[in-house]
Amino acid sequence: MTFIGQSARRVEDERFLTGLGIFVEDVDAPGQLWAHVVRSPHAHAEILSIETGGGMVFTYADIEDIGLLPCATAVAMEAPMKVPARPALARGRVRHVGDPVAFVVAESRAAARDAAERVVVAYRPLPPVVDAVAALAPRAPLLWDDVPGNLSFRFQKGDVGAVRAALAGAAHVVELELINNRLIIAPTETRAAIGRYEDGVFDLFVTAASVHAIRDQLAKAIFRVPTDQVRVSAPDVGGGFGIKNCLYPEWVLLLWAARKLGRPVKWVEERAEDFVSTAQGRDNITTARLGLDEDGRFLALDVSTVANLGAYMSGGGPGSSTNAPANAMGSGYVIPAIAMDVRAVYTNTVPIDAYRGAGKPEANYLLERLIDLAARRHGFDPADLRRRNMISVFPYTKALGSVVDGGRFALAVDDAEALADRSGFAARRAASENLGLLRGIGLCCFLETARGAPNEGAELRFLAGGQVEIRVGTQSNGQGHETTYPQIAADLLGLPPGAFRYIQADTFDVRAGNGHGGARSMHMGGAALTKAAREAIAKGIEVAARLLQAGAEEIRFEAGHYIADGRSVALLDVAREVSLDTYVWNLLDVITFPNGCHIAEVEVDPETGFVRLDRYHGVDDYGTLINPMLTLGQVHGGLAQGIGQALFEHTVYDENSGQLLSGSLMDYALPRAGDLPDLEILLNGTPTKANPLGVKGAGQAGAMAAPQTAIAAILDALAPLGVVHIDMPATPERVWRAIQDAKKKEIGA
Repeated sequence: MTFIGQSARRVEDERFLTGLGIFVEDVDAPGQLWAHVVRSPHAHAEILSIETGGGMVFTYADIEDIGLLPCATAVAMEAPMKVPARPALARGRVRHVGDPVAFVVAESRAAARDAAERVVVAYRPLPPVVDAVAALAPRAPLLWDDVPGNLSFRFQKGDVGAVRAALAGAAHVVELELINNRLIIAPTETRAAIGRYEDGVFDLFVTAASVHAIRDQLAKAIFRVPTDQVRVSAPDVGGGFGIKNCLYPEWVLLLWAARKLGRPVKWVEERAEDFVSTAQGRDNITTARLGLDEDGRFLALDVSTVANLGAYMSGGGPGSSTNAPANAMGSGYVIPAIAMDVRAVYTNTVPIDAYRGAGKPEANYLLERLIDLAARRHGFDPADLRRRNMISVFPYTKALGSVVDGGRFALAVDDAEALADRSGFAARRAASENLGLLRGIGLCCFLETARGAPNEGAELRFLAGGQVEIRVGTQSNGQGHETTYPQIAADLLGLPPGAFRYIQADTFDVRAGNGHGGARSMHMGGAALTKAAREAIAKGIEVAARLLQAGAEEIRFEAGHYIADGRSVALLDVAREVSLDTYVWNLLDVITFPNGCHIAEVEVDPETGFVRLDRYHGVDDYGTLINPMLTLGQVHGGLAQGIGQALFEHTVYDENSGQLLSGSLMDYALPRAGDLPDLEILLNGTPTKANPLGVKGAGQAGAMAAPQTAIAAILDALAPLGVVHIDMPATPERVWRAIQDAKKKEIGA
């Protein structure tokens, strides 16, 4: 039986649905203490004094002997990034609301909270700046004395001369200024951890998603000890989406306190803390220009971005505006010349880090918005304009260097139009108009660049009872790896999926790994597992040949058996004779390119600005599908988050005080089930040669496709009223104001 390609239900769901999942909150260490963090109420202020009120209260003066939180992302640029020192507790000044100032430890959670209330911090408020463009202004408040103009770095890539020449000679040039709105991620499970220190080993039990990377940073940058003296492990994790990959101050403080006090220390973040201390996503403003010839062929793309880093350089912060969008820039289109210019800026806001797609949603959004503007302004059909510019000859080297190995880009547009019944849209629009509503349709495409960190490890261990352990360095926090990895191993080794035990997320149990991120698990981890399985099978050939009294060259492996001349011996029988345990570190740095075309339809009430997303269809290419049902689940989750960005989610800081005005779920709108229509996605893929399974990553694609598709539909609905632009999120107020502004312009004209 073939298991790859089967829509098997997730085996892990049984424990989740019956309350048997194990999260950090569910675990208590014997003799543990509890921690609470005293955080700054100011966006920018000098710390004058701290009165601890007695007890186990620690400030920066107590932790001066340990290292600073590092930036783990390397970005090639002419001048080095300016990365200010970031201790785990504020030193002399706070730079965003929620900045940790003191770490309080007590015998219980309630006692720690009470002790934190007794800590008195005297501040001298300083002027804040929360907008990235404003932070570059000549008289803007400076966050860091050693960062002139608040500018951390300038990243440039592409042939500027070629872009300028192409735009100068273009028949059509369209330009847009676009805001990619800052997002608060709000995973189901907030951050939490237990820190221990026993027998010279730091042990962090944490709701995190890249345990080996966090271990390395703790060992090398913070405590300056060998990596084998730091253990980082994670139980079940209730959502991560990228923001749980990085090192946080609390992880440092828990381990430091556990060593100092000789007891485990536990901390569980409250939801209000999550909003002001956990990394946030997106937040940039871009001016982009697209040049076309008379026939609508794309000639050049020019992109200039100001990216908000927040108050500190988070571990993966710079990648979201540089390397990641550069790989995706130009999407699945032939664009001969592309140039990027990015200025990254510090502001008095929560630090930015990688969030579902991390730069690639932004790259797709800006280009699709430009294409729609070009189509509307110069009389092209949006679908035809896309089709005539799509990559059709492979491999194709994009202007910024990425090499696309294959895809069915134009065919996806054809399939999406048929799936969404685009030809029937006129009748649906007329029906909406009869109800006094405006109906719009948006057709947009996306191209993901999936890989994340290059290279990955995998290990197979054959146990005495016939079970086989799979140990892979990637990590699930909701993707279903306990189901999909055994499906892969079952096909490779000819054993039932139930024969496998999946182990992840423990630096003492898994030798090495690059964790979660970049939709990399099936591409990178699956490739490593395939290599490990093939090597394990090869190890058994000599023993199988002896048992079958055949030459090694006569042996073939099929369906869990070594076979020669009609005789066979089972893999597990061979494993009893010789160790088939295998570990590989698979070197693989090739990117895969998931892609697709999505179509949305909305109804807009012109009296109130209310937008209802009525229909959503898409045709996506994820290569070989290990488990189609789980793939669809990943896509649907990404779509919900992309739709949330387009229609609902809006992070607002007061520009005068720096206070987070959208600081709770009362003020920050996440999409609910009732806000979403049926999400009808057809999976029609072309296997990639980038890995032996032919898979392409699916985890981030929905968040890359939905924002531009939803906004395109809204602008199509509002076009008869003269509305030509709207920024995300398209809330009822924004839509209503856009309508009123268009009416005023019409009257003025």
